[in-house]
Amino acid sequence: MFEKIIQRCIKNSNNYTDPQVRKSYGTFSSVIGICCNVLLFIVKYTMGTLTNSIAIISDAFNNLSDCASCLITMFGYKMAAKPADKDHPFGHGRMEYLTSLVIAVMIALMGFELLKSSVQKIIHPEIVTFHWITLIALFFSIGIKLCMAWLNTSLGRRIQSSTMIATAKDSKSDVIATSATIIALVASLFTDFPVDGIMGTAVSLFILKTAYDIIRDTVGELLGRPADPEVVQQLKELIFSHESIIGIHDLILHNYGPGRTIGSCHVEVRSDSNFVTIHETVDKIEHEIYQSMRILMTIHMDPIELDNETINHYRNITENIIRGLDTHMSIHDFRLVSGEDTNRLIFDLVVPFDVTYTDTQLQEIINGELQQKDQTCQATITFDRDFTG
Repeated sequence: MFEKIIQRCIKNSNNYTDPQVRKSYGTFSSVIGICCNVLLFIVKYTMGTLTNSIAIISDAFNNLSDCASCLITMFGYKMAAKPADKDHPFGHGRMEYLTSLVIAVMIALMGFELLKSSVQKIIHPEIVTFHWITLIALFFSIGIKLCMAWLNTSLGRRIQSSTMIATAKDSKSDVIATSATIIALVASLFTDFPVDGIMGTAVSLFILKTAYDIIRDTVGELLGRPADPEVVQQLKELIFSHESIIGIHDLILHNYGPGRTIGSCHVEVRSDSNFVTIHETVDKIEHEIYQSMRILMTIHMDPIELDNETINHYRNITENIIRGLDTHMSIHDFRLVSGEDTNRLIFDLVVPFDVTYTDTQLQEIINGELQQKDQTCQATITFDRDFTG
């Protein structure tokens, strides 16, 4: 049933990377969200006024703020769907991340307001009046919010949307808030203790934690995260499916919003290969990556000597030294320049971010161990990072 509704409401619903399709998903989610939240605001505000409960009234205004979040989400998807232009040659896809950030800030502001009101209720408690119809209305609210959380989680995972995932988290926080409100309402039957204010405080802290999590994740996307391991694995499998490719390194992926990724990498090929043929292979790989993964990839070729015994000897010595320092480090682009009394080993060393050695320390250690094995050796090292995590 759900799939039929999606297909009826959204044209080409399976083309998740198309900005216009993503815009349609965003509009679909936002319209449902606005309708549900307006209904919940009316119900909760009426019940809160009837029972004189600050927790219920605060929860009602939280739903009203969710309406504004839905409008912002709709606007964000509309902006993200705009095509690339002279001022934004990589498109406007990151508007989805900015939208998530705005939603998180609104959640945080609502949390602070609820915290302030709840503390006032603890200091100056008021009598909460219990009504069965209010309890039923609050359970109805929880049901609606659970459905909204499920909807936005399903859609968010389907189209890889941080905005919808943030909206789903907001709905889940609303479920917690309403559950706490129910506890406070039922407790009013048995005690004059300010449970209403205490529950409101607990809910506000939970809402603030939700806002913090969304802000942390969204800022991480804007600053730049490592590529998704599944994407990296799929890329490598596609590249290595071509027999002429014997290695890959310096893989970098830049995310300009969902469905907008630009990348580059170096592939190793035999130095005795036909480079016209290899160039055609690399062009084919770039095309395959774009067609299957929608990643605009630039690939550089590095020729590697595999049959030179002297180079292989020094490469093996160097790799053994590096493995002894940290098994997660690796080398590439290994070259040998020999003189009368020297053997200069030139290579790139990939150093993970959690390695405790400095580049200077690594240079000294590697050179020292190389010269213990062969006094003619001198390493020239270019230090690299693994940007795929």
